[in-house]
Amino acid sequence: MLDSYTLTAPPVDIGPLMLDSYTLTAPPVDIGPLMLDSYTLTAPPVDIGPLMLNSSPLLLHPVVISLIANDATPQNDQVLCLTAADVRRTLRGVNPQKPAGPDNIPGCVLRECADQLADVLTDIFNISLSCTVVPTCFKTTTIVPVPKKPTVSCLNDYCPIALTSIIMKCFERLVMRHIKTQLPPSLDPLQFVYHPNRSTDDAISTTLHLALTHLDKNGTYVRMLFIDFSSTFNTIVPQHLIGKLSLLGLNTSLCNWILDFLTGRPQSLRIGSSTSDTTTLSTGAPQGSVLSPLLFTLLTHDCAVMHSSNHMI
Repeated sequence: MLDSYTLTAPPVDIGPLMLDSYTLTAPPVDIGPLMLDSYTLTAPPVDIGPLMLNSSPLLLHPVVISLIANDATPQNDQVLCLTAADVRRTLRGVNPQKPAGPDNIPGCVLRECADQLADVLTDIFNISLSCTVVPTCFKTTTIVPVPKKPTVSCLNDYCPIALTSIIMKCFERLVMRHIKTQLPPSLDPLQFVYHPNRSTDDAISTTLHLALTHLDKNGTYVRMLFIDFSSTFNTIVPQHLIGKLSLLGLNTSLCNWILDFLTGRPQSLRIGSSTSDTTTLSTGAPQGSVLSPLLFTLLTHDCAVMHSSNHMI
């Protein structure tokens, strides 16, 4: 039985927060099965929602949990809050033919049980947004290589198909809808990829119109440079992207949520019934996700021409 005690421990990383130092003073307590060893109080794992501390030098209590929830979001920063109606509508729009992700939850279950799942998933999504932490199970990806041609001669003849959680795709779709409302309406008028009601035909028509209009003038010519990015989404550097999103007007909490979404992503490769060891990625954007095309577009939106006679499509 300890009448009183003061506990000072090294910095502890508990997700969005980093406690540099702390002092815990408490009334008399019977430590019972807990072990006091070198002034370190060892306790069992503590579940605080989307975070799990496997070994905690500090026995967390509701006051500490409240501190995490409050300090994870900067002051005067409006946190995105989803409604059960929006989540229900998104679940009902799930394509039941899509393959399940690593969590093995099929789309037909989410669609048929939308009314029963809407409230609990809304709470999970809003906690994730407020804490700016994406649960690891939502970020897990399984890569399945699919041959591009009947005869495979090298690794480049495979197309990597990423299987991600359908629940996370619904979550991403809701976040993407909000991001689009925060962007300037004329962000890039000559951007045709990843935009609704736009296609490569529109890009070709615009290119021909600009070229032929210029050639109508005497003594003029047109030079065209075609650039193809290899492994486009793998070129995304999360820290650079977040800086650009902040300049576009996205609030801090949403930027931090996107940063967590892009980092610490477990990924494994599956061929037949065999699955590789898991590798954690913290660069690029996940293939096959809903947000990745939009994020790449926002990353490259400020790539502009320097002369009025040039055009970039």
